[in-house]
Amino acid sequence: MAYVITQACCNDASCVSACPVNCIHPTPEEREFAQTEMLHIDPETCIDCGACVDACPVDAIFPEDKLLGSLTRYRDINAEYYTTNPMPTGWIPLTPATPPRRDLGTLRVAVVGAGPAACYAAGELLERSDVEVEMFEKLPTPWGLVRAGVAPDHPGTKEVTRMFEWSLDRPNFEFHLNVEVGKHVTHDELLENHHAVIYAVGASSDRRLGIPGEDLPGVHAATEFVAWYNGHPDYAERTFDLSAKRAVIVGNGNVALDVARILTMNVEELERTDIADHALAALRRSNIEEVVLLGRRGPAQAAYSNPEFLALGDLENVDLVIDDADLALDPASATLLDDPATAMKVRLAREFAQRAPRPGHKRIVFRYLTSPIEVTGTGKAEALRYGRNELVVDESGALSARARGDEGSLDTSLVLRSIGYRGNPVGGVAFDDKRGVIPNEHGRVTDRVYVTGWIKRGPSGVIGTNKACAKETVSSLLADFEAGKLLGTVGTRKDVKKLVERRQPEQIGFAGWRAIDKAETSRAAGSARPRVKMTDKAEMVTVARRRKRLFAR
Repeated sequence: MAYVITQACCNDASCVSACPVNCIHPTPEEREFAQTEMLHIDPETCIDCGACVDACPVDAIFPEDKLLGSLTRYRDINAEYYTTNPMPTGWIPLTPATPPRRDLGTLRVAVVGAGPAACYAAGELLERSDVEVEMFEKLPTPWGLVRAGVAPDHPGTKEVTRMFEWSLDRPNFEFHLNVEVGKHVTHDELLENHHAVIYAVGASSDRRLGIPGEDLPGVHAATEFVAWYNGHPDYAERTFDLSAKRAVIVGNGNVALDVARILTMNVEELERTDIADHALAALRRSNIEEVVLLGRRGPAQAAYSNPEFLALGDLENVDLVIDDADLALDPASATLLDDPATAMKVRLAREFAQRAPRPGHKRIVFRYLTSPIEVTGTGKAEALRYGRNELVVDESGALSARARGDEGSLDTSLVLRSIGYRGNPVGGVAFDDKRGVIPNEHGRVTDRVYVTGWIKRGPSGVIGTNKACAKETVSSLLADFEAGKLLGTVGTRKDVKKLVERRQPEQIGFAGWRAIDKAETSRAAGSARPRVKMTDKAEMVTVARRRKRLFAR
């Protein structure tokens, strides 16, 4: 019997180093790691020790005889990976790293952001006893997109925050929540008080469609909708028109699938999650019966991952609708089927296409090879015109979508664009506006300035991808420290505390966050919900300041 990695895999590779026989791949050192949807256990090599289960931060690994329902597919998904990616030979077990120098004094590092990339970077740094880390986050709460981006019906994915809390709960770490860099403290002030600064600010902007009518009321970024239903305080007052029977999502990545699922799933299921109360109330009144996802390319190039696509087929009282005609592959796409993940993507689409729609069920409709042309309406969105595409190989040999000429229209009052994120400039730091990232080399930007996460590499990968990304950045930073490049006199923790308290007296520390966390979980007592989120910043500050002494370390 072997162990099997399933849908919840976060790719942080904690299981890789725990495995005594090197049977989990791709590893962070392998080229495929940056693009993989999930990690895989080789059933022929696994010795059934269970070490990976204990190491997994999101409870994604099970014995194969304990898999139920659609999770049984992951037995084949894990095994199929090794048909085209055979086990490497010549494996050398991990060896201890060279001990660090201890004659350089205490390294002080500021980390800007409190999402997964920031937490993984801080955790790497805190493995050393000669490092102090101070984390600055503009929201009153930590964990970034794990709290404000992961769908509420994916509670297992959010379990990674337990690991973050444990790794950061150390005397040489300090939270400065509700403190915005650029407003309350400047980039230069961070450098005055720290030997190095790591920016882990993510990619918070969305990409626009560039079509007429995009600014009509009723057209929104999917990122705004996600932040709204997840209780992000900056989006809690937003409203979305759920009065029509159809919503249209432009894009078919995992965020698009999350939104489609939230719009169609039974509200009774959402009542057992940490979805924001205001979103739950709005979804109870929703008239939406159909969500249409438009993807400009074919099923072989769809942006969603197989685990998320497979899980969509398990929704109660929701049908997936796919036109058989959209599944005919052009010669260039057919060659992609040599890749097991792509082959699975097409195979799942064909399986879903064979399912007969059932009366009374809501529908999620996938339209491949389709691009938006215009949003129309008088004073608000009322319909979306679209065009059909064909895939062609351009002069460079790349596959691209070309308009075919035929058009159609979909009546809708809600259009959500979900075609990607991009980063925003950081004051005092160079920025690549075309790519939406901070230019860097292995995480190193300039002297004493570093970057990790989406603002470093662009919006790619999943939560755990940030672990290898942060490790690379921290390695660059520590190499500079060991080489004597980060030495010099800087301010102390007391200096930073005085500065922040003067500029932002409503800052929240670790104890304050724990007070908020306990208040949210206490509000859910007696229900099936894990927590009832606060969405008002003033309330969070009040709770943190009133109760933080009870949880002071």
